[in-house]
Amino acid sequence: MKTRAVRLYGKEDLRLEEFELPSLQEDEILAKVISDDICMSSYKSAHQGPAHKRVPDDVAVNPTIIGHEFAGVIVEVGKKWQGAFRPGEKFSIQPAINYPGGPVGIHSAPGYSYKYCGGDATYVIIPNEVMQQNCLFPYYGDAFYPASLSEPISCVIGALHAHYHTVPGTYQHQMEIKEGGKMALLAGVGPMGLAMINYLLYREGPVPSLFVVTDIDQGRLDRAETLYTREMFAARGIDIRYVNTSAGDPVALLRELSGGTGYDDVVVMAPVPAVVEQADAILGFDGCLDFFSGPKNPDFSARLNFYNVHYEAHHIVGTSGGNSDDMKEAIDLMGKGMDPAGLVTHIGGLGAVIDTTLNLPSIPGGKKLIYTHIDLPLTAIADFGASDNPVLQELDRICEAHGGLWNVEAETYLLNHADKL
Repeated sequence: MKTRAVRLYGKEDLRLEEFELPSLQEDEILAKVISDDICMSSYKSAHQGPAHKRVPDDVAVNPTIIGHEFAGVIVEVGKKWQGAFRPGEKFSIQPAINYPGGPVGIHSAPGYSYKYCGGDATYVIIPNEVMQQNCLFPYYGDAFYPASLSEPISCVIGALHAHYHTVPGTYQHQMEIKEGGKMALLAGVGPMGLAMINYLLYREGPVPSLFVVTDIDQGRLDRAETLYTREMFAARGIDIRYVNTSAGDPVALLRELSGGTGYDDVVVMAPVPAVVEQADAILGFDGCLDFFSGPKNPDFSARLNFYNVHYEAHHIVGTSGGNSDDMKEAIDLMGKGMDPAGLVTHIGGLGAVIDTTLNLPSIPGGKKLIYTHIDLPLTAIADFGASDNPVLQELDRICEAHGGLWNVEAETYLLNHADKL
């Protein structure tokens, strides 16, 4: 079977190509990709090439398919997996498979490391290790975009599960954010920050009593507050504050909002030294600093107060992706009403992937959602109505009827009426 895919050959070398997939082996699965979200991690791998931990050294001669937040339909199942999966079944995938035998060892991941498996493709072959590590999930939702977004949601789930606090007088750690504590999300209204806000609103685990979300872009803060209102959080017993820290002394402001105690849990959503140092300065006793957003620069560093590490029990955690349990939790929450549509601000087809991936930080908004079998330039949902494309004009009407958000009806209309590749 032929596929069309965006493949990585080296630093800033992405190519949209058509090629033949190899014959399916008995321990593999052939799948049709429907949707993929473009992630900052793809931007980093595209710019770093083989210097990226998940990209093979020989990518110049064995290019890999990019895109790791994808969903689709199973087409054919190899003999080994026929009892677990079936053709026609929708799927979501956890790319952080943590499989030592993969192309780059433990860091191997679909969307970075594999010649025939990545989200920015029409058809892929899912390798045995994905199923072996329980990282392929049947999905039963009405639309594909929540399945694609289950991967970024799983990342924020994994991050909060990795937080910990100490028990005085013991060497025990209590995993998770502090129940009823004070939490700050810094640079928190980008795509992944919105994912964390959305998750905190619906999660069944511990939640803070005070949740402060910061950014320096008032427009993004206003959009976040419209999507996830103070009233919605108050119903869960959470006092959420959206705070612009572009002027004045952000540390003094944030410490004042905490009542002078500092925060039990602080999450850094941007790899900026000043933001990391701000997080360190607002931690309270036994505070946990979560450095969520992985830096592009391997020499990235920031100043931390190690006096407080010693005397105030400050500690640092960081995660890179979720695991299978985190993905299951994400899919389960979506089945219980959590709709991640607020994360999506742009829609496009496979031809838009290269430019979008290479220039992702300069494109404003949230998630850029790609439908791999259609021909459509990357277009902001807010700009649908200004287009002379009748499909986008109808999508504008549909999205307006859903509060300006992407939705099941819009996806169904797009897949049925947009130009195909």
